[in-house]
Amino acid sequence: MSGRRRFLAAGAALLLVREALAAGTVQKGVYRVSGEARVNGVPARRGMDVKAGDTVVTGPGGEIIFVVNRDAFLVRANTRFEVGGAAADVFRLVTGALLSVFQPGVRKTLRAQNATIGIRGTAVYVESAADKTYVCTCYGEAELVPEGDPGATETVRTRHHEQPRYIMPKGAPQMLMQAPVFNHTDAELAMLESLVGRSVPFEPFGQSYN
Repeated sequence: MSGRRRFLAAGAALLLVREALAAGTVQKGVYRVSGEARVNGVPARRGMDVKAGDTVVTGPGGEIIFVVNRDAFLVRANTRFEVGGAAADVFRLVTGALLSVFQPGVRKTLRAQNATIGIRGTAVYVESAADKTYVCTCYGEAELVPEGDPGATETVRTRHHEQPRYIMPKGAPQMLMQAPVFNHTDAELAMLESLVGRSVPFEPFGQSYN
């Protein structure tokens, strides 16, 4: 991404943060939609509820931001994301990319193509694909379980994007590998936390990872 595009993206995220903070309340359901995005096959619109059992799908150029209970999500283009569990405590990223912030003190599970991620009051950015899953534990604690070898499980604790990982499929010589930080921003994290009445544990808007 060019410097100008990074600047514009960060500026847009900052405006979303200010708008959410100005509202002064915890958001519910869909907060923002751009491009093609559907919930259970129905075109998404602001204020639409998203709950356990729902499936969110975006097309090329699509993006959707929404809140489920006290968790907030930004689903990028070409993504299929499923909300499961009776209490919306199990999530499945079938394919595509997701930035999410979860309520502290509440255990959640996020499944991707090659991994299961145990959430412990955490912010994570995940890209799910057949050849590998990318996970950045932006802050907090997450348990990374490779489906190809659960014995290689790693618990990651971070304050600010310190330990991103690639999680490889079964048969790979190494299940978890160090990775760079990319495709998400501190401003986006701050915006998501603001939707549920929280703030990030660092000074926001300092970095853009692309």
